[in-house]
Amino acid sequence: MQFSPQTDTPTLTLLNLACERGEARLFEGCSLTIKAGQWWQIEGHNGIGKTSLLRILAGLAEPAEGEVQWQGEKIQKQREEYYANLFYLGHSAGVKPELTPWENLRFYQKIHGLPLSDEALWHALDKVSLLGREDLPCSHLSAGQQRRVALAKLWLTQARLWILDEPFTAIDKKGVAELIQHIEHHCTQGGMVIFTSHQTAESAMVQTFSLDPFKVL
Repeated sequence: MQFSPQTDTPTLTLLNLACERGEARLFEGCSLTIKAGQWWQIEGHNGIGKTSLLRILAGLAEPAEGEVQWQGEKIQKQREEYYANLFYLGHSAGVKPELTPWENLRFYQKIHGLPLSDEALWHALDKVSLLGREDLPCSHLSAGQQRRVALAKLWLTQARLWILDEPFTAIDKKGVAELIQHIEHHCTQGGMVIFTSHQTAESAMVQTFSLDPFKVL
């Protein structure tokens, strides 16, 4: 989708962020500006705080120092506006186990005010290879299949900013290629993506930001 002109140049700004776990400081001095059309991969060794950084960016955790800004204003001061522009995929699939994949995606359409399109649901299920399983309760699906239900929302959402933690873990090689193509399209339409992954996305659009030793590569 294309975004409205009044928000066609949004920015997400990380200002001198630091993160602590217990008494240990995982990283500090983290500063980066993410603009419309950009796709960033966060890298660093295990335990450096990549997932913690994404949770801070999603407003689910507070940094030890620094702040996150959307359009130049701290996200905590404009939660409604920020979350209206945000799609966050964490480690948890975040699906209702008693509902089927179809019902989960229909529920997602309803709560986000999206068009209740059957065609869009079939398309999303196809993109994550869940056709034929759309009527099974998610409690009967594997953990990987449940995560694919969550990934299917990427073909439904109208959010501008996507924050994705290990989006490639539950899908095969073909699925990875499909998702990369979808993310590229999102960015060409003015979207923004920041993600972590143990594998590098095979795309010329990806820029890399390392928490260890903390520099833009």
